[in-house]
Amino acid sequence: MTLTAEELTSWSRFIQEISGVHLDSSKGYLVETRLGPLLRETGSASWNDLLYKAKISGPLRLKVINGITTNETSFFRDTSPFELLRHKLFPELIDRRNKANLRPVPIRILSAACSTGQEAYSTAIVLKELLGSFIGYDIRILGVDISDAAVAQASYAHYTRMELERGMPPDKLSRHFEKAGERFKVKDELRALATFRRANLLEPFPSTTPFDIIFCRNVAIYFTEPDKIRLFRNLGAHLVRDGALIIGSTESITGLCPEFEPKRYLRALYYQKKGYEPT
Repeated sequence: MTLTAEELTSWSRFIQEISGVHLDSSKGYLVETRLGPLLRETGSASWNDLLYKAKISGPLRLKVINGITTNETSFFRDTSPFELLRHKLFPELIDRRNKANLRPVPIRILSAACSTGQEAYSTAIVLKELLGSFIGYDIRILGVDISDAAVAQASYAHYTRMELERGMPPDKLSRHFEKAGERFKVKDELRALATFRRANLLEPFPSTTPFDIIFCRNVAIYFTEPDKIRLFRNLGAHLVRDGALIIGSTESITGLCPEFEPKRYLRALYYQKKGYEPT
């Protein structure tokens, strides 16, 4: 069933309200292909009929969010952010916490729009390989995503061979995963570091914990400029003074959020709060 221009306008407004994702007039095919199954599942006579049902049904609204959001991800995606963690951000963070005599050494990481968990577990693997042992450290990784289906899979921590082959080197697979039937599961030591929750990044955040590292990669590209500003200010409020914000390699918040300034390490770009100077 083809969307009319008027129906697309109504759907775009609704989708932006519930997820922050902005769909312009060229994205009618996206609604048709991703939400088309819901027409049949709900017995809706038209797109407007489905929209009415989604507005009054919480479970159906979640299905719309699950259908429309992009869960494109892979382990060690883009590689350079993880080299940034391994060679600069984590060593310097641990050194500062040691100098402050904090015991156990606290490390707090947020994976915003975590999808099915690959970014969070890639970060845990970097920490494991860097530290060897977690004794003496208090590490917590929080992953949040607007899709409850993605959060459920991230929490389950089981992946197919195809999902692992996208970015996971064979040596890391053998060290950090165990066979579980036809799938592979993250080893318990790493799985215990991560917690996952459903959250809309444009709404009040579901945690009062300040974070040392915040990932928010390839998320803002789907938002309008006012929502981008709102997103990064929300995240900035939960970033510690000496923390780092890591966004997508093709993204920039320079000019949008003057409270952040860009820093570069090798091929990686990250942001820190303006005025912070490492001692």
